[in-house]
Amino acid sequence: MDGPVTDRGDARLFAGVELGGTKCICTLATGPGDIRDQQTIATTVPWETLPAIKAVLDDWAGSHGFCGLGVASFGPIKLDRGKADFGRVGATNKPDWEGADLLGPLQSAFDVPIGFDTDVNGAALAEIRWGSGRGLDDFAYVTVGTGVGVGLVVHGRPTRGFSHSEIGHVLVPRLKGDDMASVCRFHDDCVEGLASGTALKARLDGRPLSGVAPDDPVWEPIVHSLATMVHALACTTGPMRVAMGGGVLSGQPQLLPRINARVAASLAGYMQIPGDGAYVTSPELGTMAGPLGAIALAMEAVESAGTHAAR
Repeated sequence: MDGPVTDRGDARLFAGVELGGTKCICTLATGPGDIRDQQTIATTVPWETLPAIKAVLDDWAGSHGFCGLGVASFGPIKLDRGKADFGRVGATNKPDWEGADLLGPLQSAFDVPIGFDTDVNGAALAEIRWGSGRGLDDFAYVTVGTGVGVGLVVHGRPTRGFSHSEIGHVLVPRLKGDDMASVCRFHDDCVEGLASGTALKARLDGRPLSGVAPDDPVWEPIVHSLATMVHALACTTGPMRVAMGGGVLSGQPQLLPRINARVAASLAGYMQIPGDGAYVTSPELGTMAGPLGAIALAMEAVESAGTHAAR
């Protein structure tokens, strides 16, 4: 909703920036039930998009102010605070963005706590606060769109190591007889290369999606790859629930039951997963999971700053 900010008193406001591959959504809110303003900016090149984002934030800072800022970005991004490239974009399919400094200019401009993470980790935290992950400390959020992204939260925090998780690029065994060329330029047999929206388009080979029946064979390798990925999640970090959405699943209600059945069959009783047959569910926040993910990151940054100040 591009439009004016509505004054609602002195509630604490948070600003969020969801930087996606095609568009950026800037949100000013106190939470999902109180969104004051939302502005959409095209993701073109850094020297156009980043100043446009800052202009929106400057306007909000001058008109109402905000106590925290969250940046939820497409990846890969650099998240090691101890390294010089913290806050920058890593190797990406968007060549103009590789190495772009997302965080530095915002830290210089706004004297507020800033949360920074991947867009899918932000969405996972939003679902935990307000959606399908409420009450859970171990949770996974999966979006199956142009690519496959997984926000993975373990013991209440997004996973960390030398990088954020990239589970969409886990290698999976192909369905027998599937010889389609992977659409991932890095891997021949990763989930994203075989089951993303880009892969689905390649599998359809010009057929319109509107004419594809729920039982069309094109869905079988997609179900296989996504279920294999969920099997791996269950066997490694063991999230209590997996929320899976995105463009590939949109309008295809047959896919989640098939994925759940395939996961149960592949685990073969070895592990008793939660959910009573519905371990993989739809995200409750829908298309707002990403924008609200940036707000959740802002809230976490403010909460963390308050905790450190109290020590």
